[in-house]
Amino acid sequence: MKSYERFLKYVAYPTASDEECPSCPSSEGQWALARALVEELNSLGLEATVDEHCYLYATLEANVDTAAPTIGLIAHMDTSSEASGENIKPRVIRYEGGDILLNEEKAITMRVEDYPVLPYYVSHNLIVTDGTTLLGADDKAGIAEIISAIEKIIDTGAPHGKIKIAFTPDEEIGRGADLFDVEGFGADYAYTVDGGRIGEIEYENFNAASAKIKVNGVSIHPGSAKGKMKNAATVAMEFHSLLPADEIPEKTEGYEGFHHLLSMHGECECANLAYIIRDHDMTLFEKKKAQFIEAARKINEKYGEGTLLLTLTDSYFNMKEKIEPCMYTVERARQAMLDEDITPVTVPIRGGTDGARLSFMGLPCPNLCTGGENFHSRFEFISCEVMEKITDILVRLLTNAAGLDK
Repeated sequence: MKSYERFLKYVAYPTASDEECPSCPSSEGQWALARALVEELNSLGLEATVDEHCYLYATLEANVDTAAPTIGLIAHMDTSSEASGENIKPRVIRYEGGDILLNEEKAITMRVEDYPVLPYYVSHNLIVTDGTTLLGADDKAGIAEIISAIEKIIDTGAPHGKIKIAFTPDEEIGRGADLFDVEGFGADYAYTVDGGRIGEIEYENFNAASAKIKVNGVSIHPGSAKGKMKNAATVAMEFHSLLPADEIPEKTEGYEGFHHLLSMHGECECANLAYIIRDHDMTLFEKKKAQFIEAARKINEKYGEGTLLLTLTDSYFNMKEKIEPCMYTVERARQAMLDEDITPVTVPIRGGTDGARLSFMGLPCPNLCTGGENFHSRFEFISCEVMEKITDILVRLLTNAAGLDK
């Protein structure tokens, strides 16, 4: 089965993770997809299981006698909640250039002016949404490419060492590696297949933290409020104004870090803000966290201690320091791409993957492309041709290793 055909099946499963749910997985749809994937992998001849926390593990035994490394491939089953993942209506279109009308009824168009990457995909078959939901390429495309690569290896009898596969829950809410069994997984090194444009290899990611703000106000009738009211909503806005205005996602790129206001809600009596904080450089990362601490101090100094409560929590760190001692993992991925006539490009991740956490847990884990564009968006799309080429890259990566020593 082609990887894009698998992908079209997987997007029918609504698997958005839920940060407010403390259980693992955080949404029931992830269980449904995991069970379907176990059945599919077992039908291909792998040993696949899903544990009590919805982590799927599978093994394809080696068919060579050499001391080849055991390589892992990892993707995540959940999708982002930033756009709806319910009732996704994917369709395949032949793209010949220009804007794409996604939804005639609702007049939703993906415009080249807004998405200048589109001309790269002229003459490709693109999988798009109807403009009302995300597509789910992040990371169901990775799952489809991994399974299709394994199927190709089995069907062709290509030589390979032991291959380990894992599909994780709740990556989008930063919990994908929380209960990952690194020792039981048993790979010498691994790759998350969770990136974007074809050719990209990533082994640098943001250091990441979250910030939760609670503002306690005092409500009273506005007619007699002078000197008595403390409006939590306006205090929250004042707090936000104390943060650097240009250090936000829409004004940064490359290695530039940011703070990002995820949500805000409140009334006079109480207000809440949720942020993420990101930077590749640890010194600048700590500086950004310090800006939050200083802004909170100023608010409490002005309005009284306890007015604003700040909770800062580190999420993950830059995997670069863990990958640099084993750069052969990156070089082998580059060679696999070159062997498939794809020019590899090393770029920093403006985000994170399970691989960042796993690298600090003792499993070196660079990130590879899936081919998806506009992740977490109603304008998400992916090329069928690119998905097949990435499948071939994974086959090459796994079979090239057959003659290597661990």
